[in-house]
Amino acid sequence: MNKKEIEKLAIEYLDKCIDLYGESKWYSHTPYLSLESSPMSDDYDSDLKGEFVSDENEIIIYFRNIRSKEDLARTIIHEYIHYLQSPTWLARYNNECFYDDNPYEIQAFNAEDLNWEMICK
Repeated sequence: MNKKEIEKLAIEYLDKCIDLYGESKWYSHTPYLSLESSPMSDDYDSDLKGEFVSDENEIIIYFRNIRSKEDLARTIIHEYIHYLQSPTWLARYNNECFYDDNPYEIQAFNAEDLNWEMICK
């Protein structure tokens, strides 16, 4: 998938997430969507597909790591779920839990599993 195709689908998939999940009570508008080639920091896994930056209310998609429509749908859903979650608790869980034990990560992965096929259609 090229950047242009990913950008077009990312907008479509984000709109579907908004319809499916509604809007956050924590932010005054839906998240911004941006595409970047790869994470800027060495602290991140080089295979990272996306992230939600709560301070900016932004979903970042790392388009070079997106290999399929499924990858993109799962990433958009996952990061959108983080947008819906309390930023205070998200920060707390990130500091107190390992990634795999973080209840907010578990919730985001479960949402991916349940809805990625529907978002792709």
